Amino acid sequence: MISEKDAMQQIKRGCDEILLEAELLEKLRQSRPLKIKAGFDPTAPDLHLGHTVLINKMRQFQELGHHIMFLIGDFTGMIGDPSGKSATRPPLSPEQIQQNAQTYQEQVFKILDPDTTEICFNSSWHGRRTAADMIRLASRHTVARMLERDDFARRYKNNQPISIHEFLYPLVQGWDSVEMQADVELGGTDQKFNLLVGRELMKAEGMEPQVILTMPILEGLDGVQKMSKSLDNYIGIEDAPNEMFGKLMSVSDDLMWRYFELLSFRPMQEINQFQHDVRAGANPRDIKFLLAEEIITRFHDAAAAESARQDFITRFAKGALPDDMPETTLNLEQDTIGIAALLKQVGLTASTSESFRMIQQGAVRLDGEKVSDRGLVLERGSVVVAQVGKRKFARISLA
Repeated sequence: MISEKDAMQQIKRGCDEILLEAELLEKLRQSRPLKIKAGFDPTAPDLHLGHTVLINKMRQFQELGHHIMFLIGDFTGMIGDPSGKSATRPPLSPEQIQQNAQTYQEQVFKILDPDTTEICFNSSWHGRRTAADMIRLASRHTVARMLERDDFARRYKNNQPISIHEFLYPLVQGWDSVEMQADVELGGTDQKFNLLVGRELMKAEGMEPQVILTMPILEGLDGVQKMSKSLDNYIGIEDAPNEMFGKLMSVSDDLMWRYFELLSFRPMQEINQFQHDVRAGANPRDIKFLLAEEIITRFHDAAAAESARQDFITRFAKGALPDDMPETTLNLEQDTIGIAALLKQVGLTASTSESFRMIQQGAVRLDGEKVSDRGLVLERGSVVVAQVGKRKFARISLA
């Protein structure tokens, strides 16, 4: 039996905020499984790794013996979640919603245990509500409270339209918690307002309010914007193994640790040891291999992960492309050399300023990994495959 301290440590891993932690402790001390809720509007046909940050946290609760309620927002999806949006979202058709919902059901069980997961659809209760019911629900909140939301306030201040139906979204999401009698609701940090509405509605109904647990928004491959299919900076859980491996290897060395914390199931002690090893001189690429293999094994299998790793090494680390790639030995005057100077000296760029510009444009790779650090330094004894743009390659030995 896991201790209360260890359970809380596992729950708080990667977590941004718990409201309220004291209430969560009280709930955990009850002799029953808690109802853990998280909702996903099926607004896209596939889940990506950004979605799995919440699903991974649900899995942790599941492993602690709690009841998982995976809510597919087939009703709220027709409204469109306004969280973080600068404009009204176009609603999806019922046909699009149902098609996407089917793929979500299939994909979520790559992480969650189907035997202890309840799939819910909020159309099953909202679809029965009358116009009078919706008016009564709308009376539970004021326009002033709605405008406390950062995104609504910003749009109102900038004279950007806010449709009336967008005000309904937090109320409808909050009522889901009443119907589901949730003990804990998970959501991204951008969902905090909506989650708090759920607490208020539960209190108004005389129920014990849900605890709120928010998780960070996972950055996409660019390391800046949230992972999103529309921004093309995502890793889909249905991506082919080789494609998934290559995308994960393109994540910057700094962002890699955030991916480890939020996406890996490895103990934090092991991840902390990886960080120590890198500081002591281990190659971050080798640590990144472990992350990529773990993720691909989860969504495909171990054989696919090993095959993708070998394919990556063959194509990039061993320099199998192109066949006529030049090889050069660069004799260093000192023990190290900066990446910009390296590219210039081997003729891949005309100047260090061009090197910096190409790095900024994301056009420089070493061993298949995109270089984003202008201050990257390589040591004597290294052998790397450098690429600038699509056609300039060189295998470089530093002597």
